[in-house]
Amino acid sequence: MNQLQTLLHDSLVATGHVKNCAIIRRKDTTLRASSVGFHPSLDNMHAIANAFINPSGARKDGLKFEDVLYECVRADKFSLYGKHESSGIVVVKTATLFVVGLYSPEMSPSICVEAVEKLADYFREKAK
Repeated sequence: MNQLQTLLHDSLVATGHVKNCAIIRRKDTTLRASSVGFHPSLDNMHAIANAFINPSGARKDGLKFEDVLYECVRADKFSLYGKHESSGIVVVKTATLFVVGLYSPEMSPSICVEAVEKLADYFREKAK
């Protein structure tokens, strides 16, 4: 594991409330790191970037990620929260990155949100 993968594991996966996660560079929409076995497609990464460009559209139409259409319960210039039945997605934007976390039905959405937001705060402190 590289340093960013270790950070994702220790900060998000280790909570037990983040199923999969990734760090995406905003500038060129490339994957910087992801949890083991999780490889979001370029289309998925572009969908995230576009949702931040048009948050009202994301709230209206939802966010499609990995063939799942998530209802956006929050979509603003800093955060996207989506839910689909009992699972969900949390995406937080920093100066240079998108931090993505997904949770499954047996996980707590609020703990996933808190973990992803805290990691994004860490990157903001580092001006990333």
